[in-house]
Amino acid sequence: MLSTPGERFSLTNAVDADVGENSIETYYLSDSDTFTIEIQSGSDGTKYVDLVLKASLDREKQAVHTLTLTAVDGGVPARLGTASIIIQVLDTNDNAPQFDRQVYSVDLIENAPIGTLIMQLNATDLDEGVNAEVIYSFTLYTSEKTQEKFSLDPSSGEIRVKDMTDFEEVKSFEMYVEAKDKAVNPLSGQCKILVFITDLNDNHPEITIKSFHSSIKENDPVGTVIAVISVSDRDSGDNGKVVLSIHNAEILPFALNKSSEDFFELIVTESLDRELKNSYDITLYVTDRGTPPLTDNETISLTVQDVNDNAPTFPQSFYTIHLMENNDPAGGQIATVSAQDYDYGENAQVTYSLLDSPSVPLSTAISINSVTGEIYSMQTFNYEQVKTLHFQVMATDSGVPPLSSNATVNVFILDENDNSPVILPSYSEPGSFNSENIPYSAEAGYFVAKIRAVDADSGYNALLSYHLTEPKGTNLFRIGSSTGEIRTKRRMSDNDLKTHPLLITVSDNGEPSLSATMSMDVVVVESLDDIKTSFREVPVKEESFSDLNLYLLIAIVSVSVIFLLSLVGLIAVKCYRTDSSFSRYSAPVISTHPDGSWSFSKSTQQYDVCFSSDTIKSDVVVFPSPFPPADAELISINTCSNTSSSFAFSFFS
Repeated sequence: MLSTPGERFSLTNAVDADVGENSIETYYLSDSDTFTIEIQSGSDGTKYVDLVLKASLDREKQAVHTLTLTAVDGGVPARLGTASIIIQVLDTNDNAPQFDRQVYSVDLIENAPIGTLIMQLNATDLDEGVNAEVIYSFTLYTSEKTQEKFSLDPSSGEIRVKDMTDFEEVKSFEMYVEAKDKAVNPLSGQCKILVFITDLNDNHPEITIKSFHSSIKENDPVGTVIAVISVSDRDSGDNGKVVLSIHNAEILPFALNKSSEDFFELIVTESLDRELKNSYDITLYVTDRGTPPLTDNETISLTVQDVNDNAPTFPQSFYTIHLMENNDPAGGQIATVSAQDYDYGENAQVTYSLLDSPSVPLSTAISINSVTGEIYSMQTFNYEQVKTLHFQVMATDSGVPPLSSNATVNVFILDENDNSPVILPSYSEPGSFNSENIPYSAEAGYFVAKIRAVDADSGYNALLSYHLTEPKGTNLFRIGSSTGEIRTKRRMSDNDLKTHPLLITVSDNGEPSLSATMSMDVVVVESLDDIKTSFREVPVKEESFSDLNLYLLIAIVSVSVIFLLSLVGLIAVKCYRTDSSFSRYSAPVISTHPDGSWSFSKSTQQYDVCFSSDTIKSDVVVFPSPFPPADAELISINTCSNTSSSFAFSFFS
């Protein structure tokens, strides 16, 4: 109970054995600013003393007051007695707990472990006992979220981390703490605590694709925006500063263009080609500047759409097809051409067609499958009529607009041995009797006759050989296997027959070999006067030429003119040809042979021209040799000979 000034406390009276004037006269109190005494007299004259409180007591300033009370009697000399008064001031709860400051500031690293001590509060109370015992608690001004993050020990005043803190969620907390004593009527004091969360680099930077085109045409221009990208980092300071880059940017045709603080554009920096690369996986890396730095990545897939920018291409510009003549059946497949288009889808779908040939109507000779490129023959070919076909195949894609390319096809008809040798006049004239006369005195090697034959085939199929069959036991004649010249092998004897029937067979070199035969009688006469001629005359009608002579004359004149013109043309061309052309084309060659024949060669086509001169007639035979190879080299020289004068020109034109 609080004592107030003026409050009185009765003291025990002093006792004096004397009476009357010698008894207790008065009381004195030692000096005190707080207490004084009041003396009262009773009806019997007894003196009573009260201790009176002059000022309020403050235990916290002075807990004990010591006073001296002196009692004096009225005798002479006066006597006195003293008594000590000890006053112990009892505590009352008149002091509230006090903090050493009103506001506390604390820094706390985010993600601090649970139980981490933030601080310990210490509120003091000048009272004593239960009046000085303090308990701590959060006031109503402290939010529930703060109380979820931190705990306060009511006895010790320790504030600890109760739950993980995140700088990116809350950067600071305010706590209001009350310190209250335990008195019946408690008093309290308050303080404010500010907890500032320190940022750690605990958040990875993030990449967000705001817009993205998953495909792009290969002809889209440089600078086309593929994607808009934003980057962010929930940390602060350097921990929140990020750098965005493209993985392997040096080999990719893309780059980042910064459009604002946190936004980038992914753009095309080089022309794209779907045929080289039809898709890209673009990996973006973002890194912050914290310690240690944290990264994130995002991969986007980009497809390059095809445009029709590639024409179909053939693996070769020229195709060479060898087709045997008399091909059977007509309509068979002779070759396949294929073109590749590096585009995609419809742009790569190829169809095939034939371009008309000026030499042969293709619709009747050749056809092609528009889908597969298979080439078919529509007729049976005869080498003696058609030796080559030249045409073009066009491959067209299905793009818009369509693109196309051509390839040249050369079809070489190969000769088949389908023509037998034909013996030339005069030994092949219808109804004629073949007979030759020789003198009995003929020496060995005497020229009897020359058999000439041609074969409409070519090459080995037209390479003729001559064979002679005579009666058994005669063995008088021989024939040149390549020249067809019949000569005697020995002198005549008396035992030899006067008439020698001979059978001449002309065979080609084909497979199987074909042949023609003729018969001849060789008559032995005694004297030269009996020999009419060594050569047979061709019957001549006085009134006109025969058809055969007319044809032969026309052929001789034509071949002579062609030969002379060709020779002059070749000489003129050679005069103007550069040195380099000599390395590419071989010069024409005219060569002689032991049998008196000539060979003339040019670069592209070969002809065999045979002239013969007998006693009373001249014949000329012109026939083409096989189609020369592509490199235009001279591959064969055919010769012909006769008794008088003969020469053969083999040339390519």
